[in-house]
Amino acid sequence: MMAGSRKLGRTSDHRKAMLRAMVTFLLENGKIETTVTRAKEVRSVTEKIITTAKTNDLHSKRQVLAYVTKEDVVKKLFDEIAPKYADRNGGYTRIVKIGPRRGDAAEMAVIELI
Repeated sequence: MMAGSRKLGRTSDHRKAMLRAMVTFLLENGKIETTVTRAKEVRSVTEKIITTAKTNDLHSKRQVLAYVTKEDVVKKLFDEIAPKYADRNGGYTRIVKIGPRRGDAAEMAVIELI
């Protein structure tokens, strides 16, 4: 379930762990605030996870469980989130830029489920 190719200044295992955590958090809370670059990475993984979840069978459930870190989030994904997007082909998330971060002026964004 690896998507995108930005290195984000991390080792591959750190990057993978960070993305898993962020995707889980986004599915749990509906929106997260992060840098634009990270948001774009999270978007590509999240879209693929939701698309997988739309096929509601055991195989797709196990594929998603292998990536998302909390079981209750997976349950929510299959019960609430995926059915909502049943007739929509992609574009489940929206990235809104919110200006520079105080401190290092990194471009910040909010990524949310539509």
